[in-house]
Amino acid sequence: MSRLRDIYKSKIMPAMQEKFGYKSVMAIPKMEKVVISMGVGKAVADKKFLDSALKDLTVISGQKPLICPAKKSVSNFKVREGAETGLKVTLRKERMYEFMDRLINLAIPRVKDFRGLNPNSFDGRGDYSMGLQEQSVFPEIDPGRIENTQGMNITFVTTARTDDEGRELLRLCGMPFKES
Repeated sequence: MSRLRDIYKSKIMPAMQEKFGYKSVMAIPKMEKVVISMGVGKAVADKKFLDSALKDLTVISGQKPLICPAKKSVSNFKVREGAETGLKVTLRKERMYEFMDRLINLAIPRVKDFRGLNPNSFDGRGDYSMGLQEQSVFPEIDPGRIENTQGMNITFVTTARTDDEGRELLRLCGMPFKES
């Protein structure tokens, strides 16, 4: 069992129940899933960019990503409908907690000029999204063998009903939000 899951049961649940006054432990918000996605627009010109990003995302997430086709043709970007231009992976349960632990304790502290995560990037229903500029902040990725830097979007989906509940849940998990 991951360290973050143990902390959730022993510290986060009681703190959330005390702060928001939940009558039942089943009403306490919890993490549902983490979705990691990469837009690989360079893959239109050369398939090796997609293969490189696929390999890196597999190493980072611990499972094979889904290759996503373009939904629409966009002539300015030379993208045709159905061209493989994106990757996504959905993490649940143990893999989700392990990824969150590595992200919070290893990857985010390695980001240059980091001043905290934006506490306003919630969607109104307690889900949080953030972006990383490059995959080299993860310790699994060897910076020496990176062919091209690739950013990624990370979305934390919770069962929280409001942004305040979701923000408090992620803050208690260790997310380093900026003080507003």
